[in-house]
This record gives sequence, C-alpha cells and structure tokens, in this order.
Amino acid sequence: MLDLNRSGTDVPEAGDGPEQASTATGRVLHPAPPRPYLITAAVLCALYFLYAYLRHSHFQSPSWDLGIFEQEVRAYAAFDAPVVDIKGPGYLILGDHFSPLVALLVPLYWIWPSALALLFAQAALFAASAVVVGRTAQQILGGRSGLAVTVAYGLSWGLQEAVKSEFHEIALAVPLFALVCRALLLERWRAAALWALPLVLVKEDLGVTVALVGVLLFLYGRRAQGMLLAAFGVFAFALTVFVLIPAASSAGTYDYWKKIETDGRREVSPLDSVLGVLDSSVKIEMLVFLVGITAFLALRSPLILLVLPTLGWRLLSQDSHHWGMVWHYSAILMPVVFLAMTDGIRRSRTSRRPWLVAYANVAVPVATAIAVAMTQHLPMRDLLRPETYRADERVAAAERALEAIPAGARVETDITLMSHLTGDRTVYWIGGAPGTAPDVVAINLDFGWSRPIDDPVRYAEQLHPEARYRITLRSGSFVVMERTTPAPADATR
Repeated sequence: MLDLNRSGTDVPEAGDGPEQASTATGRVLHPAPPRPYLITAAVLCALYFLYAYLRHSHFQSPSWDLGIFEQEVRAYAAFDAPVVDIKGPGYLILGDHFSPLVALLVPLYWIWPSALALLFAQAALFAASAVVVGRTAQQILGGRSGLAVTVAYGLSWGLQEAVKSEFHEIALAVPLFALVCRALLLERWRAAALWALPLVLVKEDLGVTVALVGVLLFLYGRRAQGMLLAAFGVFAFALTVFVLIPAASSAGTYDYWKKIETDGRREVSPLDSVLGVLDSSVKIEMLVFLVGITAFLALRSPLILLVLPTLGWRLLSQDSHHWGMVWHYSAILMPVVFLAMTDGIRRSRTSRRPWLVAYANVAVPVATAIAVAMTQHLPMRDLLRPETYRADERVAAAERALEAIPAGARVETDITLMSHLTGDRTVYWIGGAPGTAPDVVAINLDFGWSRPIDDPVRYAEQLHPEARYRITLRSGSFVVMERTTPAPADATR
C-alpha cells in the first residue's frame, strides 16, 4: 500500500516490503498489514448502517437534516443549483452552510437515489476513518495497539451520536481529519497540507482549523508550508463567511453569527460570550469525556490543538444544542483526540517519570475499556435489544401515509415523514412554505406540536388560505390531506 512521504512522493509503508519504514526523523514504524483493519472497518460500517437503517425505517428521524441533505444531493445529481425547499421555497443551501464537497456523493446517489444512500455513505466514511486511525496507532505504538484503538475509536461517543443524528456534511471531514493527523504524526508534511485543503469545502468554519494545521506545520519546522496553509485557511474562512454565503443568502448575511450574539431572548455581548464558555455543566461534561476517552493522554500531544476551533465556536454559542455530547458536532474531534492519544502515548513512553511510562503502557486497553463500557449508555446499545428490530403499528401507519402521497407531488410535512419523501417529491417544512399551496399536507398528530391539532383540515387551510384541502387518509396519528382547489398561478413548483 502506498502513502505520501514528507516530500509528497510515494514510498512503501511499514509491512508492505522487506524493509521497515521510518519517519523523516528516523523513528521506526511498526508493521500494520491492512487486512485486519479493513475487516474491522467493514464490521463497523455494517453496525453504523444497520443502526441508521433501523431508525430511518422506523420513522425515528431526530431532525430535518437528512431531508435537507438529500434535497441538496438530489439537486447536484440533476446538475441543478443546490436548492433546498425544506429550508424555504427556492432556498439556496450555500447561503446557509458552505458545503459544496457534498456533491461527491452524487455518483452513489445516481446508483441509489434514496436517503439511505447518504446514511450508508456516512457509515462507510466513518469506518474508513477507523482504518486510518487504527493503522496509524499500530505503526507508531506497535504491539497489539492498532486493533484495540480501532475498536475504541469506532465505538467512541462522538461517532455513535453522529450516526444517531443521521447524515451531516461533517461525515466527509472525519476521514480528512484522520488523514491530516496521520500525516502530521508520520512527518509527511506535504500530505498533511494537501489533506487539509478540502476541509474548507466541507463547512465554512473549518477554514480556521486548516489555519491551525498550518500553525502546527510551522511549529514542526515547516515554516513556509505552515505560513502558506495558515494564510489559506484564514482567507478561505473569511471568503466563505463574509462573501460567498452572504451572496447566496436571501438575507445577505451569515445567519449563524446570531448563535453567538443572541440567546433567543436578548443580545449577548462578546465579553459575556467569552466569560460564559464554561458556564454550564453540560459543557464541562463534554470536555471531560472528550479527553477522558483517551485516558487523558491526548493532552500530551500538540495535535490536541486542532480541537480548539470547533470547541471555540461551540462553547461561545448560546444554542445549548452545541454544548453537549449529543448530535453530530463532536464527530470531527474523534480522529483528532485518538491520534493525539497515540502521539501522547509515544511521548510518555520516553518520559523520565516511571509512573507516566507505566500508565502509557496500559493507556490503550484503558481507552478500549472506556469505549466498551460507555457503549452501554450510547445509541448503538439498542442493537442488542430485540425490540429495536420490531416494526409496530406506528410504523405501519406511517407507511400507509407514504403510499397515499403520489410521486412527484409537492408535499408539506413534519420531520416524521420528511426524509422518506425527498427522493421523488418536492418537500416543504410544515409552516415554512406560505403561498405555495402544496398538493399535499401530511402531518403526524403526535409529532409534538406546541398546541394539539384538533382539526387537521382547518390547520392546513390556515397555513394556506389560498387553497382548500380534504382528508384522503387518516392512519393512526398520520393525516394526509390533498388540495381540492387549483394551484395559484404563482405557486412555487
């Protein structure tokens, strides 16, 4: 197997030839045959996808995001502008987050035009990152470290919570982070810079992380490369946040500044935002578990600095969804902390403190034990429960509702059915498409409305006074209503 060395040329890796490989500074790399890691990754991919598939097939979507990303990929697949009607009729998604690299999923979507294709892609990308993390740990630490780190990483809470949250663009960044950190640890400086560059096309905030990779290169002695990469990262961040996103946004601004500037009720000063970075036990718990899953040895590596940009905006945010261990926000931090742990163990083994050397020698099994133990309280524990695999009457009712909605229809709905409809219908968020008079309004009465919906037809006509609706199906808590009047001439199509 080939990889990039520090000058960017191809050289055999450890375990591929008769001579053992080494880093530029002469550190010997231990053999790490890829087959065991590929097998482990295949198992992880199957587990990730199985869990995601079961939640999707049982209509347990936690948010509208999977539907949003399918609409984006579907648009790219048709060579159209990435319009996401769920965010609003005609909404250009690049005015929300700058994630054009999502277009790489188009070939898979051509083969499998379904939201499930995105869930599978995320499972495969996470599993691929496990190969990178595990083999790197094996090459650096030797012994039986690699597969143990692969398991600990694959079961880490950041990845499990991301799988539970369905697909997000950060799935593309996770293997890139792993490759960047691997290249830094193996002293392949040019490879580190090249793997970092695409991150600016995954999400707009990652330009700051790319700049920090440049800072690390500078600290490691690659001053010209480091300064150029740092400058590129800062420039890319400024360009996307201050120019490209506002240009694509109907509001002409980058809306996510509001997450830091307001708490939903009042404006928050920059000083108060900074002083409040650790004002919640939820934030502190997340930070403790972030480094705790590495037996705290990630703190001994300079690589740990790469978590700071992502943690920075999350801790400054006034949105509590950004603070804790749930959702997908910590997935990109997992390859960083586990490869930082690998580097921390290597550094600790040469320490003059005997207790630290002894601790470093058991850190990998400790981290693996932590990951396995934590899984009992994490999403994928559900795979061990028989009821996870059973489809109840609610599922049957939802499937009947889907069958009642014609292909090609314009549908306004809540998140329960949303990602099941985006493959072949135009889908709007309930209440987010005034004036469109959609062909169908489909709602789950048990969705969790602020006020119960006693009269679904009246509710639909309140949303769209320009149209009239009638119920075509009532199935359990699901109600499907079709428009009985002609669509207005100016309705969005």
